[in-house]
Amino acid sequence: MSSIARSDLLVPAGDLPVPIEIQPLRTARRMRLRYDEARGLLKLTCPAAMSRRRALSWAIDQRDWIDEQLRRAEPLRPFVPGAAIPLCGEEVRLVWKADAPRTPFRTGDELRCGGTEAGFERRIEGWLRRSALELMAADVAHYALKAGVTPRSVRIGDAGSRWGSCSSERRIRLSWRLILAPPEVRRYVVAHEVAHLRHLDHGSEFKRLEASLFGPGLAEAKAELRRVGARLRLFGRRR
Repeated sequence: MSSIARSDLLVPAGDLPVPIEIQPLRTARRMRLRYDEARGLLKLTCPAAMSRRRALSWAIDQRDWIDEQLRRAEPLRPFVPGAAIPLCGEEVRLVWKADAPRTPFRTGDELRCGGTEAGFERRIEGWLRRSALELMAADVAHYALKAGVTPRSVRIGDAGSRWGSCSSERRIRLSWRLILAPPEVRRYVVAHEVAHLRHLDHGSEFKRLEASLFGPGLAEAKAELRRVGARLRLFGRRR
């Protein structure tokens, strides 16, 4: 019987069309299956004492549901020449020109990049990450000044299930993909994490500070993140 707390990633064994990640949890009372479009795999959580074989067998029995999720899933959106991506709430088209500068630059509704075409995707993502850090570091500074707090560091990442985090050491980490979101969504996440510099919980004092920092439209920004979040995770990915 399995009592592990880590995830096991299994390749399809003929009965499943995509890989499945099985994660036993001590807090789980039942099995729960979802499809992670960005990673192209199934994620199954189950009680820690349940055997991996039983959990996998249960997942295989959900084949009709799985096929429906795959049918409805949006395609991944790699950073290739000609693709359109959202950038701070505006749509821009990725353009490759061999004689253009290797460092991407925006002109109008285009994000242009030169150099070898083979390195196009890597250079585009690198530019987006650098731009996201610069933009959100300024956002953090703005809200931190309002809250009267000072973060120890601001970094970016690409966590699969979090848009941001704040540690007890006052270190803020934000998803670089927020640069693809509308500005109010990005600012909401930043204000949320800055509020955690004072309150690490989600109690009433935290909520009051969060609302004070962000100002009007907080509920709308939260709802918009729920609406666009899954799609943002599809950009820059290939299976």
